[in-house]
Amino acid sequence: MNLEYFIAKRLITARDYKSSISAPIIKIAISAIAIGMIMMIVSVATGIGLQQKIREKVSAFNGHIIISNYDNNQSEVTLVPISKKQDFYPKFTSVPGVEHIQAIASKAGIIRTETAFEGIIFKGVGNDYKWDNIKEYIVEGRIPNGKGDLNEEVVISQFIANRLNLKVGDSFNTFFMKEKGYNLRNFDVVGIFNSGFQEFDATYIIGDIRHMQRINKWTPDQIGAFEVFVSDFNAIESTGERVYAQTASTLDTKTIIEKYSYIFEWLQLFDFNIIVILVVMILVATINMVVALLVLILERTQMIGILKALGANNWSVRKIFLYNAFYLIVRGLFWGNLIGISLLLIQQQFGIIQLPPENYYVNQAPVYLNWGFILLLNVLTVTVCFLVLLIPSYIITKISPVKAIRFD
Repeated sequence: MNLEYFIAKRLITARDYKSSISAPIIKIAISAIAIGMIMMIVSVATGIGLQQKIREKVSAFNGHIIISNYDNNQSEVTLVPISKKQDFYPKFTSVPGVEHIQAIASKAGIIRTETAFEGIIFKGVGNDYKWDNIKEYIVEGRIPNGKGDLNEEVVISQFIANRLNLKVGDSFNTFFMKEKGYNLRNFDVVGIFNSGFQEFDATYIIGDIRHMQRINKWTPDQIGAFEVFVSDFNAIESTGERVYAQTASTLDTKTIIEKYSYIFEWLQLFDFNIIVILVVMILVATINMVVALLVLILERTQMIGILKALGANNWSVRKIFLYNAFYLIVRGLFWGNLIGISLLLIQQQFGIIQLPPENYYVNQAPVYLNWGFILLLNVLTVTVCFLVLLIPSYIITKISPVKAIRFD
């Protein structure tokens, strides 16, 4: 039998335990651990969830790596075409980790309706376009049919649709400027998307790439750029370097981290914020546990003296109170995990907490529920608390059995 565990269990289940002087402090310690665990679980799940969701949105509409002409063009509009006849197209087999590659072309234009007009960028896509990436953002209608003959079907953002009072089934004229005059195209709205990514929603419409090739007087083999998707986002920089090495000297490659550096630098701040929250919450929980343990020791001074008088060594007595502290930590972790995970599941299912997309690029707080992270947080909390609690438990070694038994 584990004597220390047996005594600790009897102390916990004793009737006078709940009505003792230490009872309020114990409740505060348990509450501090529970609140700390809730804050840690929520901050990690929402912080990582927001990072992943924004990454997904940016890559869904831009790819992970963009291969374009090597020039000083800083705009989103294609000025000089490149050929589709490349060694890496349509399958980029020379670089491991590349999942998909697609051809696109972009051109600036002005949508004109009876009541308003709006500047846009027409993004032309072909049969190889990975529509699955943006299907979840289609809020109304369907994706264009690009597999048949050239047609006028496009998808526009909800932002543009609201500004121009357009809906699925409507048609509109778009003017594309050229050196002398303009080209006029009539397009039909077959779908409306809402990515929450304001820069894209306020600018782009997506349609058949053959319109861009005709307007620019390109051949069917000429396009504006390639969008490359990789299987592991964490390896995007190293994959981008390998992609660059496998492309011609006339082509340039840029990862979305480079293209949207201000967004990803902002996302990196979430890592620092999460670490700060974890440190503060664990610190608060540990301090409360130290106070609770000290109170328990002082409250049981006579018992400590009796145990020592009966022959118990210092470490044996310390283990009794560490078992007691472990029980309090487990109780706090139980309630913290229960409440924290419940809040995350509610947010995941119902999206109660909304966010302004112009600031956060998402409409609601996303949740990344990873059981490995939750387990790691629990283990980290228990480990840190236990290591710190070894220090106040050292006070037991200074208690003299003779003085403790006399203690009143």
